[in-house]
Amino acid sequence: MTAQRDPEMLYRTLGRSGEVVSAIGVGGFHLGLETVDEALAVGIVRTAIDHGVTFMDNCWDYNDGLSEMRMGKALRDGYRDAVFLMTKVDGRSRKEAAKQLDESLRRLGVDHIDLVQHHEVIRFEDPHRIFHEEGANAALLEAREAGKLRYIGFTGHKDPRIHLHMLDVAAEHGFVFDAVQMPLNVLDAHYRSFERQVLPRLLEQGTGVLGMKSMAEGIILKTGAVTPLECLHYALNLPTSVVITGIDSLAILDQALEAVRTFRPLSDDQVGSLLARTAAAASSGELEPFKTTSLFDGTAEHPEWLGEEPEVVQRSLPG
Repeated sequence: MTAQRDPEMLYRTLGRSGEVVSAIGVGGFHLGLETVDEALAVGIVRTAIDHGVTFMDNCWDYNDGLSEMRMGKALRDGYRDAVFLMTKVDGRSRKEAAKQLDESLRRLGVDHIDLVQHHEVIRFEDPHRIFHEEGANAALLEAREAGKLRYIGFTGHKDPRIHLHMLDVAAEHGFVFDAVQMPLNVLDAHYRSFERQVLPRLLEQGTGVLGMKSMAEGIILKTGAVTPLECLHYALNLPTSVVITGIDSLAILDQALEAVRTFRPLSDDQVGSLLARTAAAASSGELEPFKTTSLFDGTAEHPEWLGEEPEVVQRSLPG
């Protein structure tokens, strides 16, 4: 089986990489939920691929590796050739990142991963650890040279200023990311906005834009201000390469496919209406708890995933 374009799917280019990917991507986390059994997870992935979805998201830490194992099973029988496969590692040290990447390759059952991202860049110290000479980016560069991965990116959900700091530190090391993943939704535009602060920088440097949390973990839907399709349409209307969405049933997959089929570029008035409807709910950030709480910070609960800190050089103070 080889990748084929579906006439009802929207395809976009992943930044300067030139890779053509589906505008909707399957989020890997939901594939390992307790409410999703293995058969359903495999069915979701394969049905998505059969309908033209080519972008697959995952992470080393999702559901203790179950998400990667299930996706790996779904990508057997020729399905691997039809997708652009992405996963993430939490390791900040060269040693830990390399170990996690090799574990992901085994779980997914592949000889290479198309895009590997530094996961959860949510602290101002993360970029310095990643770009230390014994940091995680050194491991990913070595893995790229060895053919284990093709492109390198990073993700984060906390604060656009941290994303900008990561881009600055990368530039100081002469490195430009191939892709960056961040929350992009109708709430984000009003509070600590990745759309307003980070997106322009990524477009300027030709970095692929991966949008996530288009429905703010479903929280915005509880207000009744917007519908799921409106949320997806808003994210698709941004200059995103891919909008990654969590899918835990075939019905939710159908919803994502319907969003693509019915998407038309939004007018300024339509965008203005969506933002006006969500302004009050978004103003404090409470409906984006991944920004304002630690509840979504897996690496905060498991600092051991990050690996050892680099040794600090002690200097004598004058006196």
